[in-house]
Amino acid sequence: QLQLVESGGGLVQPGGSLRLSCAASGFTLDYYAMGWFRQAPGKEREGISCITAWSITNYADSVKGRFTISRDNAKNTVYLQMNSLKPEDTAVYYCARRTMTGCPRNIATMAEYDYWGQGTQVTVSS
Repeated sequence: QLQLVESGGGLVQPGGSLRLSCAASGFTLDYYAMGWFRQAPGKEREGISCITAWSITNYADSVKGRFTISRDNAKNTVYLQMNSLKPEDTAVYYCARRTMTGCPRNIATMAEYDYWGQGTQVTVSS
């Protein structure tokens, strides 16, 4: 059974860092682009980062320069390193599998992602 499990969320002060992990099982991660999304209370889910099967990365402007997406295919895991966190980063963070090797030109889109994790909560507050 295909499964994506996010971990690493928690409470952090503004300016702090967290590293989120997305552990994949039931499929070989190598062949898929992977994305990170977030959803704040009362807000729409938004795409914030994507990494292609060949490790080309893209970021939403809101996180560019602060977040880094990476993948370790040997561990079948995707990561999101989150630095310089802001209160507006507070959200549930989800990883998702793209239906192809490439990422969308529009980072915000949820189109053509077929499997999603259940999310991990990130709260940025003093």
